[in-house]
Amino acid sequence: MVFLTRGLRDALLELAADAEPEKLTVSLAVTPAGELDGADHLEPGAPVFTHFYPPNAGGSVTAVFGMDLSIPARQTQGRFISHPQGRLEVAQTDDLHEVVLIAVPPWTTEMVGAFDRSGRKRELVILDAEPPVELL
Repeated sequence: MVFLTRGLRDALLELAADAEPEKLTVSLAVTPAGELDGADHLEPGAPVFTHFYPPNAGGSVTAVFGMDLSIPARQTQGRFISHPQGRLEVAQTDDLHEVVLIAVPPWTTEMVGAFDRSGRKRELVILDAEPPVELL
């Protein structure tokens, strides 16, 4: 099973709609269920996708150094990819990750699916849970 907060799902769908007709790829991070408000029914260590790294963060640094320095190494466990003209499945041209969330138009809640890196569909569970408040 892949656990995703409702807030993150809604934000990702909005980003995909705004990026259309272009494809969007976003790195995703998890929070242990024990740190979330509203995920008491899960094992405390269960990973729940709660955060994303903005797709354009660190763009100028990446252009200069040729690598993505905006996302800390090993800090993302998944990837969200929109397929504006595609199907709800992993494509050969997708940037793969441990977990891949795919969305297709019309960007509704039913048009999001979870897959493993080899393209096998996984059960996606949407949680009404909130990550802890973080201070900058």
